[in-house]
Amino acid sequence: MNNFLKHLSSKKILTGTSISLANIAKSFSPIILTSLQLALMLTVMMITLPTLAIEVPSTNKTTNNVNTASITDVSSANAIKSYSKGQMSNSATTLSKEELLETLKQKLIRGETDQKLNKSLDATRNDVIAKKHHQTSRLSSQITNKTSIKSARKSAHDIAAMQNLSNTTRSFSNGSFVIYEGYSQLIEDFDGDGYYQTFSVTFDADLVSYNAHDEAVVYAELYLSENGGPWEHYYSTDSFVIHGESADDEFEVYSTLAQGFTTNHYDVLIDLYEEGYPNIVASYSSDDSNSLYALPLESSDYDVVYVEYYEEVIIHGGGTSILVLIISIISLMRFFEHKQTCRT
Repeated sequence: MNNFLKHLSSKKILTGTSISLANIAKSFSPIILTSLQLALMLTVMMITLPTLAIEVPSTNKTTNNVNTASITDVSSANAIKSYSKGQMSNSATTLSKEELLETLKQKLIRGETDQKLNKSLDATRNDVIAKKHHQTSRLSSQITNKTSIKSARKSAHDIAAMQNLSNTTRSFSNGSFVIYEGYSQLIEDFDGDGYYQTFSVTFDADLVSYNAHDEAVVYAELYLSENGGPWEHYYSTDSFVIHGESADDEFEVYSTLAQGFTTNHYDVLIDLYEEGYPNIVASYSSDDSNSLYALPLESSDYDVVYVEYYEEVIIHGGGTSILVLIISIISLMRFFEHKQTCRT
């Protein structure tokens, strides 16, 4: 270290400074000299460190598996997308809950939305009802037209011939249908805010008649009402057969809301139709069951997983900091030299 100081003393460090480091070092006591040596060693160690990194928690957040461009795009944000799967809950081909969720994920990957499959009509309940009556009126006018009576009969026959049942052409639209029970399940909430993007609705439709073995082919239209707003259609079930008042013909619909459903509370309404007829034969909603009332839902573009990350703040040891350290050491050495000169 003394040799190092003598080497430094061969050049003037600052302009106007003629005192060499070697002469200053000779006038110091061993304790002061040792302290200066330790300080210089620490300085050299700090200079040789490549970087001094400090991890600082960032207030910024990054999202997982979300296209932020699609969220900010106004036109896409207004579009509604959902993915649903319906099935008889007690049939031999019933899928498990895990299989249903996997089916929804595969539909999501393939882009098979309810909208593309014409399962979601993007219309209010009043619009859906009006459309069904309009289609029936048009079919009736075709039947009365002699030029198209043959094709019209064929269309009517195709509508009625469901599940190869002999009695499906018979209408039970006399108030003898009822939805005995309906309930919901909240399934997936990725961001943990209490609002779910995946849920299910299950209902038991019955046919009340004198013959317990009567059967009917029915289907259901499902609606959501956001915070008491208008009923918006979100899914049409396939046609299925109900057997009298049996409890073994429940129908369940699993849905994932993908886009266009803001974070809010939604009520559910189920309208039951007999296949081939335009009138609603039974309804069941949040007025009948609290399980269908104020469901905390949001589409997946609002149900985002947030991942906090840390950003590094890099402090590089540069030439300016080295110069400041050397000047500080020299100033300290001059102070001790002046102090020792005053004593003598």
